[in-house]
Amino acid sequence: MIAQGDALHGKTTKAISLLEATDHQLFIVPQVLYEFWVVATRPRSANGGGCSAAEAKIAVRQILDVFPLLHDTPEVFTNRLQLVGQHQVLGKVAHDTRLVAAMMTHGVKTLLTFNTADFARFDHITALSPVKVVGG
Repeated sequence: MIAQGDALHGKTTKAISLLEATDHQLFIVPQVLYEFWVVATRPRSANGGGCSAAEAKIAVRQILDVFPLLHDTPEVFTNRLQLVGQHQVLGKVAHDTRLVAAMMTHGVKTLLTFNTADFARFDHITALSPVKVVGG
């Protein structure tokens, strides 16, 4: 979780504003919220946000007030299974493949992420870093 005082928070906020200003439609998928919850509620001593369940729930609701939710469908599972086989995805990075499967399902072509290298294998999407979007 990026704390508001973190330099990346500012770049992320600015990237989102720039994308919205250039008529990009921004969405979120359930997996992002699941992963957010894990990080937000993990203790600070374990590189988490240290939030209570109540605080995390409020944060999730705030996120959903900003970004429309693209729901999981059976097609997300089908697309994920196809992608992990096609790209021989093993281990932890399989979580990233689920994001790509949701993008495929909903016709989304661009992902905003700090982990662009994790998505390089998927040539049918573009992974953008907030730092690159803001030009710094």
